[in-house]
Amino acid sequence: MGSATGDSDEKPVTRVTISRNYWLGKTEVTQGQWSAVMGSNPSHFKGENLPVENVSREEAMAFCRKLTERERSGGRLPEGYEYTLPTEAQWEYACRAGTTGDYAGSLDAMGWYDSNSGSKTHPVGQKEANAWGLSDMHGNVWEWCSDWYGAYPGGSITDPTGPASGTNRVDRGGSWNRTAANCRSAYRGRYSPGLRNLNLGFRLALSAVR
Repeated sequence: MGSATGDSDEKPVTRVTISRNYWLGKTEVTQGQWSAVMGSNPSHFKGENLPVENVSREEAMAFCRKLTERERSGGRLPEGYEYTLPTEAQWEYACRAGTTGDYAGSLDAMGWYDSNSGSKTHPVGQKEANAWGLSDMHGNVWEWCSDWYGAYPGGSITDPTGPASGTNRVDRGGSWNRTAANCRSAYRGRYSPGLRNLNLGFRLALSAVR
């Protein structure tokens, strides 16, 4: 996790072992999916298949809890699992999909960012997916992660979840109005967990209950 040639907060590069199984959404959560669970649509750019945005980290977690309840009661959720936000380590592992460079492929082919987005979000899944079938990991909207923002420990670590507390939560992936550098696999964004922004959404993780 991290980059030896990136920003200072991407160092020291840290060797991570992910020991717990998890799944990650193939796309960012859409406005249609959000509306079906929450009954509203807070997004600035409107469209069923556009990523939901203008949601705080707390609101994203509320969506996860409500979806977990619904799927458990419907018998559609594996025992011991819950919908949540990915950890920063889970996110970067999935974004890289086995690659070690700045991007998991060609950024223009894989992501919407300031040079090709036309200053707006785009329907999920239109761009080329990474090697593991995940779309829009680079660009479109920033994606909330579960971790508080803090320094990497360096060395080797298993299943990191970030600092125990902090001021800002991590967000990853860049967005439609950010530069190519902000869309790198290792780039780390951070926002106050109560912030809502028209370039900020999230992607679901399905993980074992800790």
